[in-house]
Amino acid sequence: MDSKKLTLSSGAPYYEHQDSQTVGPRGPVLLQDFILQENLAHFVRERIPERIVHAKGSGAYGTFTVTHDISNYTKAKLFSKVGNSCRMFARFSTVGGEKGSADTARDPRGFALKFYTEDGNWDLVGNNTPVFFIKDAKKFPDFIHTQKRVPKTNLKSATMMWDFWSLNPESLHQVLILMSDRGTPHGYRHMHGFGSHTFSMINDKNERVWVKFHFKTKQGIKNFTDSEAVKMAGENPDFAQEDLCNAIENGDFPKWTMYIQVMTEDQARDFRWNPFDVTKVWFHEDFPMIEVGEMELNEVPVNYFAHVEQSTFSPSNLINGISFSPDKMLQGRLFSYPDAHRYRVGVNSHQLEVNRCPFAVNNYQRDGFMADSSQYQDKPNYHPNSFDDIKADISYKNYEYELDSAHVASYNRNENDDDHYTQPGLLYSKAMSPEDRQNLVNNIVGSMRAINGPKKDEIINRQLCHFFRANIELGMKVASQLNVIIDPNMMNHSK
Repeated sequence: MDSKKLTLSSGAPYYEHQDSQTVGPRGPVLLQDFILQENLAHFVRERIPERIVHAKGSGAYGTFTVTHDISNYTKAKLFSKVGNSCRMFARFSTVGGEKGSADTARDPRGFALKFYTEDGNWDLVGNNTPVFFIKDAKKFPDFIHTQKRVPKTNLKSATMMWDFWSLNPESLHQVLILMSDRGTPHGYRHMHGFGSHTFSMINDKNERVWVKFHFKTKQGIKNFTDSEAVKMAGENPDFAQEDLCNAIENGDFPKWTMYIQVMTEDQARDFRWNPFDVTKVWFHEDFPMIEVGEMELNEVPVNYFAHVEQSTFSPSNLINGISFSPDKMLQGRLFSYPDAHRYRVGVNSHQLEVNRCPFAVNNYQRDGFMADSSQYQDKPNYHPNSFDDIKADISYKNYEYELDSAHVASYNRNENDDDHYTQPGLLYSKAMSPEDRQNLVNNIVGSMRAINGPKKDEIINRQLCHFFRANIELGMKVASQLNVIIDPNMMNHSK
């Protein structure tokens, strides 16, 4: 059968569908990569008005308090001294399900936080997992399509899920987490949260370090087994929402301890893996957890739609002293998240109560749908001008830095960075208990048994190869329960 050329919506053929154009293999993504922009911009406009991902969610207001000094790492005013605190808003969610789906489904959980600080709103938009399925945002629309519904039947499909995962071994780390009992947390209060991406902190000496954010639940980890999660989905599809609201209304305020891991620029250059790869973790023994503060949720919003449904989060909402990194997934999200909100809620969604900075907002943005002029009234809408008193403060000037390369290309995201198996193997052999490992195997097998169609054996065997390469025992157990006869060549590849 003759193949068809991959094209843009204009019909122009192109080749680079999976790797974003960057400055050097670890450099930032370029705005001129119009293929990335077209794919992301089209993707976030595929549904209205429901969120494309994270549609089923719960939210609450609370307080964040700094308990330990990290001012040597960041000049952010929030972290300038122990005891500082700010109001905050948190939204938890499943990823793939629609708004009316069960919130106990096997899925990663969104863990989105908005800190209302005197230097503006800071959004930390992460998950309950420290890693993700893919490492380049160019692949995100394709990945999410596999988690949604088949265009013809409008049904979920294990076949397209495992087909995509088997063709993208970088997903293995997150797949093992998803298929473990961590994929079905017992509500939102009993799970950890992670910024997932690598971010940066800059101190008052203009020194930069790389950081990862962790939020450890003080309620203790608690998960459903697969059968318990399925049962609860039928009995109460709003279990997590009810659990969160009831706890807060009863005064049992859920809390999380915030930690950071810190990596210097020299350590980043010598790190075994790309430190900006969101499919990898930093080992705690190499980069210890540093305690920072405590988050407490203590207020159920008075109106779900106004506060939870209309809440918007973006990793581009950063504050002075906290910045981004060359993480390709993060760089894509800096564009796609605010673009999604401008489309879904409106260009003035930042003026809504839940999204509004409670401190000063002074700029020259005007008009658009649902514009509220109470902030700017008749002030000039251009800069510079002779009439207002808005001045740019040089102390907030961006951190300046040199790049490692000036060579522009769509670098293969896996070239010299294709170890997709060491960390998943350690997750299975070191981090999981025997019970965790058995539940993982059972969950994988239960899901993979639903693969069907003419490519069934090809998909199963391809995914088994990934399991073997991570851990032979894992591969053997899954293969055995799927009644797959092991090819000796598969065993050779697993060494």
